[in-house]
Amino acid sequence: MSLTHAPRPLRSVLIANRGEIACRVMRTARRLGLRTIAVYSDADANALHVREADEAVRLGPAPARESYLDIDKVIAAAQRSGADAIHPGYGFLSENADFVAACEGASIVFVGPPASAIAAMGDKASAKARMANAGVPLVPGYHGEAQDDALLREEAGKIGYPVLLKASAGGGGKGMRVVESDREFQAALDGCRRESRAAFGDERMLIEKYLTQPRHVEVQVFCDSQGNGVYLFERDCSVQRRHQKVLEEAPAPNLPPVLRQQMGEAAVRAAQEIGYVGAGTVEFLLDAVSETSSSEAAHFYFMEMNTRLQVEHPVTEMITGEDLVEWQLRVAAGLALPKTQNELTLIGHAIEARLYAEDPDNDFLPATGTLERFGLDLNAASLAADRVRLDSGVEAGDDVSMHYDPMLAKLIVHGEDRGQALAEMDRALAALNVSGVTTNRRFLQRLVTHPDFIAARLDTRFIEHHHDDLFASEPVTDADIARAALVALDQLDRASDERSTWERRDGWRLNAPQHVQLAFAEAEGAPPIPVTATRTASQSTWQLSVNRDGEESNDYEGKLQRLDGDAVAITLDGHRRRLLARTDPALDGETIILTAAGFESRLIWRRSDRVDHLPHEVEARLTASMHGTVVALLVEPGQTVEKGTPLVVVEAMKMEHTLSAPAAGAVEAFHFKVGDAVAQGDELLAFASAEATEGV
Repeated sequence: MSLTHAPRPLRSVLIANRGEIACRVMRTARRLGLRTIAVYSDADANALHVREADEAVRLGPAPARESYLDIDKVIAAAQRSGADAIHPGYGFLSENADFVAACEGASIVFVGPPASAIAAMGDKASAKARMANAGVPLVPGYHGEAQDDALLREEAGKIGYPVLLKASAGGGGKGMRVVESDREFQAALDGCRRESRAAFGDERMLIEKYLTQPRHVEVQVFCDSQGNGVYLFERDCSVQRRHQKVLEEAPAPNLPPVLRQQMGEAAVRAAQEIGYVGAGTVEFLLDAVSETSSSEAAHFYFMEMNTRLQVEHPVTEMITGEDLVEWQLRVAAGLALPKTQNELTLIGHAIEARLYAEDPDNDFLPATGTLERFGLDLNAASLAADRVRLDSGVEAGDDVSMHYDPMLAKLIVHGEDRGQALAEMDRALAALNVSGVTTNRRFLQRLVTHPDFIAARLDTRFIEHHHDDLFASEPVTDADIARAALVALDQLDRASDERSTWERRDGWRLNAPQHVQLAFAEAEGAPPIPVTATRTASQSTWQLSVNRDGEESNDYEGKLQRLDGDAVAITLDGHRRRLLARTDPALDGETIILTAAGFESRLIWRRSDRVDHLPHEVEARLTASMHGTVVALLVEPGQTVEKGTPLVVVEAMKMEHTLSAPAAGAVEAFHFKVGDAVAQGDELLAFASAEATEGV
């Protein structure tokens, strides 16, 4: 049955969201013959989801509370465009019971559960009580209405540290802190309340026992208005940072079939307890699981239910062959679920990696800027299109704003088993071409190639436990420098002639330089590494001499051949290697990036006559690392502090970031007050370092 002949006919849908999820919903809606309507803020006037929609309606200024979170404006946009339905995506208004009620009042179909179900699960404290009634196991904790500081601190002591502070109305890691001791409790509580108030307009907290090595396993459920309910298996989302997921996979590795069934059935009970309709996810904490078929040693505990489509829903689509957005639209139109539980089967293994505009090596601070390049080079990496999927809300040339979540895209791969999926993900990440904005792409590669991730030794503190491995600087070898030199030489050839050395078959070049001096640096401010390149008599190869630290040089004979897209074949001393070669601008030169599965090297190529040989002094300054808003000043002007003392809290992309003293010294004055907007690079305060003071 088509959606136009369903009990609640649908011909058009407004997507009350932005970015990746808005584009993803539109793809399915168009396939089903629906007219698609986008909404946008001033910051998103030229965004991809606006360009792809059949129609688009402006909501208001960039801040979400004045645009995407304004219920009246979204409803007015739907009425103005004649939308039959509103799909909320995830985030923003997707779990707002008042928004659902407003849709119902305007006779617009909400693609999601009824307001009563959202309200039941939106308040995490009351949700725990409902789940206990449904026989779903719970983590020990405090879920009461009394919220004064002293009581919450007392309850945390009763539960026993470490505890997890959690916004009662929250989700997505916002308003959430792990508290290790009583001494840390008050500062963590204050921070959670600020984030919760800013994100949800509600600062109520609940407290749970923090399990030190649990896995985060969630179950995809679906219910229709006829009373049918199924689970579409589970996803493991254990690899997280700041309580936000980074990698997700389905099915969960090493999960015994009997436990899979128990968790699935408990999730359906949880959904039916609250009269759920549509797509939902029931999240569980799972303790250590035996790799045998027995579930006696495993225990799972209800965390929360997300009453919407999840960011990670594509891995479920990959292993089931189902389109979950299509299921959502059909259920919203009043149709029954397309399949029963017995008709659902698992197919292979899928993994999703979230690509964020952030700097993992700088405490995951959000990054902004213009995407100079963005895409996935399937041909260059020899990837099968039916095994790899890139869900994104951006294209090359788009701006990454400070106003919204920093996720740019989701990279999803499928394999016949987990091993094949891991190999595909590694190759796909290497083929992901992003420049202009700092991202976590290389960090994701380190995660999926870590021995413990490959062995599925997972828990929610995986990144913390393996911090030294995941954040270790990667050594750059002389061979890496020689390969980068070949890329630079090819660029020089291509710049001086439309046809590069490697594209000519006679080996002859008019006025071609026979000796070239190059210099490379491993990072900005690092000492230069000189390379001397001499073209061989045959003109087909280069002799390369890499002289690091003035020591005896390492010599190589090399050549480069350009392949499809960014792919190159680089041969050094007879060893041929296929790589992807890209460039990014640097402060003084150009960064040459070479990638392959499990490999990346980055070297800054500078003209030899512009290399700075002098060391750079590190100033004791504190500047804003991103665009944002000052939400707290943590010390008084004139106060003496030690290096690392928290000084300022800046909120950006819906998360708080604490900036600390760059050295021991004194805070002379703040340049901004609470509530002020700051731009990346703004100096936040006047700071006198202890060393500078001693020298006076």
